[in-house]
Order: sequence, then structure tokens, then C-alpha cells
Amino acid sequence: MDVAHHATATEVARRLSGRLSDEVVAVVQSWFAAGEHGLAVAALVLNLQAEGVAVTTQEAALVRALAAEDPSTADLARADLALADLAPPPAYRFSPTGPPEAPDPTPVDRVLAAEAPPLGARRVRRAWRDPLPEAPNRPTWVHLVQVAAGVDELSVLGTLAARVWVRTQQRWPLDVIADGGLLPPYHAAAVTAAQQVWAAP
Repeated sequence: MDVAHHATATEVARRLSGRLSDEVVAVVQSWFAAGEHGLAVAALVLNLQAEGVAVTTQEAALVRALAAEDPSTADLARADLALADLAPPPAYRFSPTGPPEAPDPTPVDRVLAAEAPPLGARRVRRAWRDPLPEAPNRPTWVHLVQVAAGVDELSVLGTLAARVWVRTQQRWPLDVIADGGLLPPYHAAAVTAAQQVWAAP
């Protein structure tokens, strides 16, 4: 996958976070990061259809461009996708603290604070996510790792997700976002509510 298509894959995954199920987004991101383009595109398109997630015309064009790049997924470039005039507002409420029954996030905080800086991170944040009735995902902690512009977001995400799992056996949403970019509504809401875990001096 060339640089332009890698950037497209990063953008598509970022836009669909919170709209597709967390598990699907994580799988799609990990396969793109590993160079498994065909598997990533197939999982993306088929789960957009299975979960009934509507995309904007611009988002549909990005998905179709990814599918058309690989002969193994060329047919998926013509797949029927539900369309929406605008991307939906976030189907979640975010807050800096979780309820009393929330799992302890500090083990993951410590892993990310130690492992993210060498990968180009500038800041680590954490927020509690409560779903509204129409949301596809459960209540959980969300960690957001902000990296310098130009850092490979998908690669950093794959590395950190693996290290968090090895060190804590925890899996909850982890998002990597670059400095200076316009955030989708989901990430903008999460960043606004989040508390800071670590920041570069």
C-alpha cells in the first residue's frame, strides 16, 4: 500500500471510530498496519453493511478507493453502502472520570505513559465513554494518544495495542491522533472531556 492509500486507510478508520463496533475498527486498523490490505478492506465493507452504518458520499468514495486498489477486493468497490448527508454526531457522552464500578485504568495509563513517548507521542489522555441508546458500543474507558504530525498513526496504534495487551491483558478502545489535524466529532468530544495522563515536557 503506497503512502496515499495508507493515509486514506488512516482517515477512514479515524472517521468510523465510534460508529462501527470497537472490535471491527481495531481489526481493520491492525490489518492495515500489518499490510493485510485485502483482509482490512473486506472486514471494513462487510461490517459496514452488516452493522448498517451509513457513510457520507465522501467517506464512501474513500472506502471504494481502498477497495479498488487491490484486485482481491475490486468487487467490493461496487458494494452497496448506506449513505447519509452528514456524518452523525457522537452517540456517546464522555467524562473525565468513570463510575465506581469502572475497571481501574491506571495499569493501562502506566503502559502508555512508558511506551508511547519513544513512538512519537506528545500526550496521552483518557476519558470514560457512556453510550447513548443508538450507539453500537458499550461503556468503557477510551485512551487517546496524540502524536507529532507525520508519525504513522496506524503503526503506533498497532504497537501500543499489542504492548497494552501483553502487559495488562486489557482491551479497550485506543485511538492515535496526529497534531494539527481536524478531528472527527467522536474524537473531538472525547479529547474535550478527557483527563491528561501524560504529556511531553
